[in-house]
Amino acid sequence: MRPLLRIHDLYVARVVTIAVFATWVVLVGLDALMAGVNEIGAVGQGDYTYLSAVAYIAQTLPRRAYVMFPTAAVIGSLMGLGQLAATSELIAMRALGLSRTRLSISVALPLLVLTALMVVNGETLGPMAQRNADSMKSAQRSNNMVVGRYSGLWAREGDTFLNAQNGSEIAEAGGSRIQLQDVRLFEFASDGRLESVAHAKTAEHGADGWLLREVQRTWFEPRAVTRTEALEEHWASQLDASTLAASASSIWRPRYMPSSELRAGIEYRKRNQLDAGEFEEHYWGRWFYPLNVLALCLAAIPFAFGSLRSGNAGKRLFIGVVFALGFWLTQMQVVKFAAVYRIDFRLAYLLPPAVMLLVSWLLFRRRSA
Repeated sequence: MRPLLRIHDLYVARVVTIAVFATWVVLVGLDALMAGVNEIGAVGQGDYTYLSAVAYIAQTLPRRAYVMFPTAAVIGSLMGLGQLAATSELIAMRALGLSRTRLSISVALPLLVLTALMVVNGETLGPMAQRNADSMKSAQRSNNMVVGRYSGLWAREGDTFLNAQNGSEIAEAGGSRIQLQDVRLFEFASDGRLESVAHAKTAEHGADGWLLREVQRTWFEPRAVTRTEALEEHWASQLDASTLAASASSIWRPRYMPSSELRAGIEYRKRNQLDAGEFEEHYWGRWFYPLNVLALCLAAIPFAFGSLRSGNAGKRLFIGVVFALGFWLTQMQVVKFAAVYRIDFRLAYLLPPAVMLLVSWLLFRRRSA
């Protein structure tokens, strides 16, 4: 009985994996370097130092690795096959009777394993590390603001403490405004005694300060506790809305959330008749991530068999970059088109990889003819 994986499968997988990892390190390193240059502008704000910027970039590496993997997979697989072609090993394997399809499967196997690891990373380590990095950055840039992983956003103004469990920036024609959900205000007296606790369903920042909606406030008096309710309350706070918005967006950016939180965000917004398009876009993007990697690599691999005697690394690198950038730009435009015209995001994410797989199949048929 023949083993499922033969020695040529393992050899091709090893060469491709090494090439993918090398490409991956370069791409993630360049991305981190450019992000580090951008972080220099924030150094000096509050307690944010150069060491803090380095720590911030280091914690974002898992998320950057997730984003860069599809491009690294395409370029690395083409470079690995180019190396085999340059040493005539690809020709020898073809002479032994190995079909192009069989060799492509040998390339796809390690990519499937790495893709599975990246899917797990995208649901666990990536979002967690990114959120910790954003929390650290927000806390160090503002002494009156801190972000907790499970307790949400905390901000202080004098003897009043604000806590928000959720929030978002709402784009408008004249700019944007910040809206916080599930807000609590803790007001203390000068002697440290808790005077009142207010709970508001939402808090929106406008020209006249903050507008609290559906407010329930509990007053703690020396000999009694009273409770009041109001549909709206104005809070004349001097909290910096731009800093608060930046901190809120760093916590609740859909692109950095795991799919479980994205799903909860979709349900919350639909339940409250809010626009859930951005959350749905990133939610279905997570589900179609493995298909995108597979389609992209399978569509590019046939070019590696174009000239088995040529190990032109520059040509293969160019093909990989063109395929990766072309695919992601096309998919981005299709997804944005779906968002504008309210088309199902599943169809938008399915169309580009389906076209790429069709291209791959046609190229294989043509080169095998």
